[in-house]
Amino acid sequence: MSEFTVHVDIGQGVGRLRWEEQVVDPTTLERAVSLAADDAIIAHNLRRLQCDIPATDRAAMIALHRCGFRREGRLRSALLAPSGQLVDVLIYARLAVDTVYGPHGFSGVMDSVLPTKRVIAHVVFRDPEGRVLLVEPSYKDDWELPGGVVDAGESPRQGLRRELEEELGIDHRVGQPALVDWMPPYLGWGDAIEFLYDGGVLDAGTVASVSVRDPELRSVHWVPRQELPQHVTELTRRRIELILDEAVGMTENGFLVDP
Repeated sequence: MSEFTVHVDIGQGVGRLRWEEQVVDPTTLERAVSLAADDAIIAHNLRRLQCDIPATDRAAMIALHRCGFRREGRLRSALLAPSGQLVDVLIYARLAVDTVYGPHGFSGVMDSVLPTKRVIAHVVFRDPEGRVLLVEPSYKDDWELPGGVVDAGESPRQGLRRELEEELGIDHRVGQPALVDWMPPYLGWGDAIEFLYDGGVLDAGTVASVSVRDPELRSVHWVPRQELPQHVTELTRRRIELILDEAVGMTENGFLVDP
């Protein structure tokens, strides 16, 4: 069998791992990558070792996973394959401070490659007249419920409370979500999980204090139920009406899921 060599290009504390494309068994590939990575990081005191591979190269992907490399990104249509087809390039890296072996190392790698979903938290508030509080974004035509995307490390309730303070200056605690909805891909967004809370009826003093604090919002509106279809998407309307009708449970695309 011909010799298989992994090369490391080094500069300013960063190395780049590469090898010539050739047929090699998975065990040899993994061993070569592991030895080259350990030697480069330890012997050359590297803080970072990067490897870019075609998204179609599954053998390289598996070898990098087993050697503790974490996926950092994807360059779309970045490589012209010999077949003439444009393929994506996956960016992998291993830092000197990364845990590589054992359960923590495995989990770190898997956390970088497994699918992730956005988590969103919104709340339905009413005023004493039964109108629903909606916010008017500056970047699109349809209006939304107060709330937004939950940050990494936040619970949905924590994210909602932060968003309410940032958007409207409201410090409001919520309990259990009324609905947990799966939202399919939409307008370029991937799918998401949304937690919707019933915030109940706000007193007149709180209603009067609600004002826009976020530059991404134009205004706030108290909207009667019958006027909701004029201002929100069909999906948002379905979910608001379920909460107003005191429905609870798991929904998909705004529809209750049958057991």
